[in-house]
Formats: sequence, structure tokens, C-alpha cells
Amino acid sequence: MRIILVGYGVVGKGVTSILTQRYNEKVKDGFNPKIVAIADIDGAVINPRGLSPEKLDAIKQKGYPISADPEFGVPGIKALDVIKEVEAEVVVEVTPVNIQTAEPAISHITQAFRTGKHVVTTNKGPLALAMPALTELAEYNNVVFRFSGTVGGGTPMLEFAKRCLIGDRILGIKGILNGTTNYILSEMSQNRVSFQDALSSAQKLGYAEREPSMDIDGFDTACKTVILANWILNQKVTLKDVDRVGIRDVTLEMLDEAAKRGNSIKLIGSIDGKNKPTVKPIEIPKTSPLCVSGVLNAVTYQCQFAAEQTIIGRGAGSIETAGAVLRDLLDIRHKLASKLLT
Repeated sequence: MRIILVGYGVVGKGVTSILTQRYNEKVKDGFNPKIVAIADIDGAVINPRGLSPEKLDAIKQKGYPISADPEFGVPGIKALDVIKEVEAEVVVEVTPVNIQTAEPAISHITQAFRTGKHVVTTNKGPLALAMPALTELAEYNNVVFRFSGTVGGGTPMLEFAKRCLIGDRILGIKGILNGTTNYILSEMSQNRVSFQDALSSAQKLGYAEREPSMDIDGFDTACKTVILANWILNQKVTLKDVDRVGIRDVTLEMLDEAAKRGNSIKLIGSIDGKNKPTVKPIEIPKTSPLCVSGVLNAVTYQCQFAAEQTIIGRGAGSIETAGAVLRDLLDIRHKLASKLLT
């Protein structure tokens, strides 16, 4: 499987790290991934025969712009041109999230589809703004589109619903989908600190960005709620359809009152199949499996036959998210193998 990697930040380096670490093991399993190009903002490195694990490790260690590589560097080439011109089966798109326009990721993804390449992405922006259109375009071009790292990071929240609950009917979904806001609310509740102090702690620990609105205003949770609504419940919704409230106005007094009732306040993304998806702070019982603390994420699926099923795990981290990319690549490989056998 020849792979074009677009984006070489934290997640992109995590992808090359995992593929390098597990290369020999995966080849033994019959999966032979070859990164033939890495495209970043300054250009690309391209080797149609595949960049060796040693070369990938050297590029990551040196830290200079990847296009400066003396052997395979191509300074100035655009990612769109790399996707169009380099022969590969899969494009892995891991550029930074942009929820205003979804660029440049959405152009990278559509270019890949139109050139007959399968796509794996960890980028929530294109899915939040145009998931119905993108899934239709993938089907039209007869390619596979996978994005398990967009919800739950390395925790298989999408796969759990699609595979483990197959045959059941999922009636609704609710989840804690953002580790940063969950950490802040947990700190406020458990250590009785103000919202601002809890946010500062999250920033010092690297859980929150210096500009934290994506998390604390509920945008990240809303993006993930849109993905769940489309992929699991087949709702044709985008980010603008979500009724969203963040956690800025949650106070210690509100948390105390909830505690008296045996509850915690959590930022919950909800989809019930009837109303608009919502993201807002709500009270949930402390005894609920959904009531996790710290940076953990959790999703509860309300099923017709299996009642409530909950999956819990870390929702972020470069290696965890890169692990989701590997999972998606293996899924594509299995689908391609199945087609050859039918």
C-alpha cells in the first residue's frame, strides 16, 4: 500500500513513528505500507519506491523543513500537486483543523477522491462543515473514506458502534467528547478552583491551547457530534445545525448544587434522531458510566436491544491518534483484499 502523508506536525510525525516501529511486524501480517511522499507547507519529500523507515526517522530527527532533504526533497511543491502527480493508493490527511473554511484539508481530500485515492484523515474541519457531501463524493469515485481518529483519538468510538453494535438499532448518542473541558470541570468540582484557574492549569499541562475557544466554547465537541450523527445515525447535518453552548458560564455554585443532587456537570454532545444535535453543560448522575473525570472521553450509545453501551478512553494524543490512522489503513487494506476475492 503506497501512502501520501499530507501534514507533518505532531500527528504526522506520530504516523511515521508508528509505521516505523511496527513495519516489520505488519509486513509479516501481509500489510506492507510504504510512504511514497510527505507533503508539508514548505514542499515535500518524494520517493516513488517508498521512504525507508530509516529515512523517515532521519527526517523526523533532523527537524529542518522536509523539502530540504538532500536526497528526496522537492521544495515549493504544493500538496495538491503531490496528491495529483504521485502514484499512491491512500492519502493520509493530518493538517491542522480549520472550522471556518475547512481548508486546506477539504481540497486535499477532494483532490484525492477525484484521482481515485482512498483517504484517511484525523481532521475534523471538513467533516464538520461538509460530511454529507464528502461521503457522497467518496462513494461516487468508488473510494474508501475513513476518519476514526476524529472522534476519540485512539479509542475506537466510531468502530465500536459500527462493528460491535451491528445488528442492533442505535436510537441516540450522548458523550463527553472533549478532554480539555472535562479536565476543567473535573478540576473545578474536585479541587474547588475557579474556571479561570482550572483553564490555566489545563494550559500549563498542555491540555488546552493558549487560545482555548475551540474547546471551552464547545466547537470541538460540536464537530465530533456532527461526525457521530452522520456516521452512526445517518443524519445529514453539519456544524451549523448544532445547538451549542460552552462551559464559560459554569460556576462553582452550579457544581455544588449539582453535587447535592448526586450529579456532576459535564459538557455533553447529544443526538436523539429527532431533534437538532446539541452541545451543552448538563447534569448527569455521578453513578453513570458516562461520568468520567480528567481528560477521559466517554460515549454512550442507546440501543434498541442492548440498552446503553458505553466506551471510555483518552480522546487525544499524537500516538493515540496515529494509532487510529493505522487502524483505518488496515481497514482499507481489508476492504481492498475483499474486493479481490469477490
